[in-house]
Amino acid sequence: MENTPKAQPTADVGDMIQVNKGMYKGFKGKVMTVRESSVIVEMGVDSDSGEPVRTVINHRNYKKVKA
Repeated sequence: MENTPKAQPTADVGDMIQVNKGMYKGFKGKVMTVRESSVIVEMGVDSDSGEPVRTVINHRNYKKVKA
């Protein structure tokens, strides 16, 4: 019997997602890059440096939301 991976929610570049696990739980962000098992998300802008705040979120730890 073969192990088939479960279908994971995958967002596309530009989609808005909401994190549902981990230290960023409840935060929303815009998908910048999609990887095999995760997405890179821009969460906002650092008020001190003006640089974008980005993080990596596993596919099972977010859900897509409407923009």
